[in-house]
Amino acid sequence: MAASSKRARESASKAGEAASSLRSNPYVQRLIEDDELRENIREAFESARDAYTRIANGKGPAKALMEDKKVQRDLREAAKSMREASEQLRGRRKRRKGRLGRLLLIALIGAGLALLLSEELRKVVLDRLFGAEEEFEYTSTTSPEAETATTQSS
Repeated sequence: MAASSKRARESASKAGEAASSLRSNPYVQRLIEDDELRENIREAFESARDAYTRIANGKGPAKALMEDKKVQRDLREAAKSMREASEQLRGRRKRRKGRLGRLLLIALIGAGLALLLSEELRKVVLDRLFGAEEEFEYTSTTSPEAETATTQSS
């Protein structure tokens, strides 16, 4: 009896040490505190479970993966949720999507309006793109008197 109670005490001691090390683990702390992280993990689990259920439905895994759009959607959702959860665990925040694209769009619209409204700016841009406009005078190689003389004799 003494041997089994000694093993029980050792086992309880090891379990206590494991629990205290888990409490100090930053990943476990983040999992406990972050509702969005838990939601992403739950969504990933549910999507993976739904995909597994459809794959195990009887068609065969290869055929289900290649042809079943719902399986593909569930796996895509599971991967997305796991990616978001892993980024949150590492401490990365969600990126703002489209920030650079939106800024570029506003700049292009502003430049277009400026070119449309300012003739001086249009001239400067065209000169920079195609070179300065050359001024020239047109001189005719035919004389007007010779031309009028031939039209009168006809």
